[in-house]
This record gives sequence, structure tokens and C-alpha cells, in this order.
Amino acid sequence: MEVNVAITNEKPNHTRPSANYHPSVWGEHFLAYASDSKDNIITLEEREHGVLKEEVRKMLIGTPDTCKQKLDLIDSIQRLGVSYHFTNEIEASLQYIYNSFQKFILENGNDLHAVALGFRLLRQHGRYVSCDVFNKFKNFQGTFEESEYVVRNVRELLSLYEAANFGVGGETILDEALIFTTNQLESLSVSANLMSNYSLAAQVNQALKFPIQKTLPRLGAKQFISLYHQDKLHDAVLLNFAKLDFNLVQKKHQKELCALTEWWRSIDCPKNLPFARDRLVECYFWIMNVYFEPHYSLARTILAKVITMISIVDDIYDVYGTLDELALLTDAIESRILVP
Repeated sequence: MEVNVAITNEKPNHTRPSANYHPSVWGEHFLAYASDSKDNIITLEEREHGVLKEEVRKMLIGTPDTCKQKLDLIDSIQRLGVSYHFTNEIEASLQYIYNSFQKFILENGNDLHAVALGFRLLRQHGRYVSCDVFNKFKNFQGTFEESEYVVRNVRELLSLYEAANFGVGGETILDEALIFTTNQLESLSVSANLMSNYSLAAQVNQALKFPIQKTLPRLGAKQFISLYHQDKLHDAVLLNFAKLDFNLVQKKHQKELCALTEWWRSIDCPKNLPFARDRLVECYFWIMNVYFEPHYSLARTILAKVITMISIVDDIYDVYGTLDELALLTDAIESRILVP
């Protein structure tokens, strides 16, 4: 008896799961920034930007390192998102303050704002200073409650609050300061006296939502430009420079997103890999908040592509691939990564 065996090359028909991801809300929005029709305007802006930059540099160099106003200026420059232009000047000033920090504490006596600001700026720049500098601002019971040094004004509370957010494990005094200032600022945020000062009220509410330590650089700069503009004591030159710089950098980012969108179209992922999420803009935003400066353009572009491709691989594992396929894919990836 003969048995006829049918041989077929057909592959098993797997039912692929679908996550039904929502399409990207951006679409081809950033392709609009490919036009060079405004290059002449940008050139004029860049010229003005250069002039204002040197004025701010002179202001920064001309303010003595021993002066408390130097700390306020550095803080404003940082929060406005333009400190990358003055890295050397800022580092030199902070190193001077760090080397003579005990003298700085003695000279500023009971000025909580100056002490807290100096403490925060030094820690932001990787220079360790002891949190014991805040012991002098406690009351006789060893707490911040009803201390004559802390309840005087909102500005000092804000400075201590921001400094306390830079605490590390085991720094009890900063934990206490954070709890105290948070409670005080939350109470003040709804008080009639503070509500009458719109600029200060906005700063308090913004700090409670997103303290400096937990703020994304570009979002923080955009928000602080608005807050700084409302401050009656703002420096007009610095404000104009920050606005111009923000706009120029934003245009740079928009053009990068235009190029990335064109790249995304060229590989036609929506058609070739319909199961994958379109996270191009999200991935770019991620890396842009790590390296936003204009001179990191190439790094941003490369890393945005890498993260986007990793996201696609993630979707292959989570949504599309079968267990056998994923085992083969894992072996293939490991064989490329693990060099004998």
C-alpha cells in the first residue's frame, strides 16, 4: 500500500495580536519647518543674539563673586536656560564661592535666602556642602516651626524649599526643611496677601508642582521666562536675551524634527511595521531634554533614531512576535552583542 504524503511550503498562519495604538497626533506637522524662507530674519536675530550675549557676559563678569547679587544672577541665567553660553564664567564663580564657603556663611549672617541659594547652586554643580549650614535657622527647640529666621518672607521660604529638594539620604535637617516649607508655601498659596502679588504667587505654585530639581530643562526655561518677565526687578537685557535664545534653539529643534520626520517617511514604518507605535516625536523630546544645546544637534538626531528603533523592537516583543520568533530574535541580538 502506498501512502501519498503532501509536502507544502506554506508557513503556519499565526494570529497576530494587535494593541490598536492610537496614530501619532503629530503626523507630518514638522515638515512645515523645512522652508528656508525666513533665513534673513533668523540672521538678524542671531546678530542681535550675539550682542545681547556679550552684554550678559559683561554683567556676569562685572558682578563680584563676593556679592550676593552674583548668586541671584547665576540662578536667573540658569533657570532662563542660557547658562550653557557662560559655563566657564559660572564655574569659576561657583568654585570661588565653594573655596570660601565658610567665609560666605559668616558674611551673610542670617540671610536665609543667600545661604539656601548658595547651597543649592553648589550642589547643582556637583560641589558638596554640608547641610549643617541650616542649623542656625532653627529655633531653640531645634525645629523650623516659628523660627524668626524662616517665617519672615515668602522668598526665603522658596529658597529653603528649593535647597531642601537637593537633599540626599540621611540628611534629616533637609527632610525637616522640606516638610516645613511645603506646608508653609501650600498655606500661603491660597492666602489673600500672596494672591494679590501675582508674580510671587505664580512662582510659589510652580515650585510646589515642579521644584527645580524635578523640572525638565527646556520646560523649566519656558515657564521661568514668563515668571521672570512678571518680576518687577527683572533685568531687561537678560530677559530679552533669554527669549531670543529660546526661540532660536526652538527653531533648531523644529528643523531637526523636520529631518527626522523625513527619515521616518523614508523607511515607511506605518506600512512596513503597522503594529509598531509612532513615537518619533516622543523619543526626540526625551533626548532633547538630556541634550538641548544647539551644538548637540548630531547627537540628538542619532539618539532619537536609536531610541525610536528600540521602541519598535519593544513592540515586536510586547505585541507582534510569537514565542518561537522572539527566541530566534533574542539569539540573533545576543550573537551580535556578545563578542567572544
